[in-house]
Amino acid sequence: MSAYRILRHRDTNAIILPRVKWCASTWCRFRGLMMVKDLPPTDGLLFVGGRESRVDTTIHMLFMRLTIGVVWLDGSGQVVDKKLAKPWRLAYAPQSPAQYFLEANTDILDRVEIGDFLQFDETAS
Repeated sequence: MSAYRILRHRDTNAIILPRVKWCASTWCRFRGLMMVKDLPPTDGLLFVGGRESRVDTTIHMLFMRLTIGVVWLDGSGQVVDKKLAKPWRLAYAPQSPAQYFLEANTDILDRVEIGDFLQFDETAS
């Protein structure tokens, strides 16, 4: 299984992000984007949880160097919340339980809406 996926809008098949890192390991979840100086507009990190939860998908922005867009999805891939997350803020939690959350450039917030369904296609790159 590739560590990277293509993020698509389920209904239109439009590519939202061509390169999303599948982040399911403890190390990947711990490291996240901390101390990253720059994130290409084509890339993102998809954090994978074991269940839908507000607590398990709450993020912090400590040690972050850039503002990011965060999109939370439930187990079916439906967007349940999205927020602009600024560096050094203590916590951001989704308004509804989520199983996944995506961290990407802020323009991701313009490309998805709450209620959209997204899917993650495996890719080799």
